[in-house]
Amino acid sequence: MQLSQKSALKELVEFSRTLRTLNSAVRRLVPILSSAISTKGAHNGNDRARRPLSAKARASMVLQGRYMGYMRQLKPRQKAQVRKIREVKGIGAAITRASELAAAAH
Repeated sequence: MQLSQKSALKELVEFSRTLRTLNSAVRRLVPILSSAISTKGAHNGNDRARRPLSAKARASMVLQGRYMGYMRQLKPRQKAQVRKIREVKGIGAAITRASELAAAAH
């Protein structure tokens, strides 16, 4: 064999080895990608799809977030006052009073 034939054979062997490596990498990647596609982008800690929230549940969460956001800014005595208002008049009145107290503090 001539020198150029040996180097060509050597290149073919190296190319074949590279293709086998690429093939095995793709085979490992396929199950990962197919499971990611099957969940349709829903990804949380336990990989289960989350049910959509109703409008009522979403509105409740928004109010709860506002309430907690204002409560974090208040002093303990003010928090007790707002909690009492929430028990008697509801969360809307409590949020209004908490926002007034928080604005007065700043």
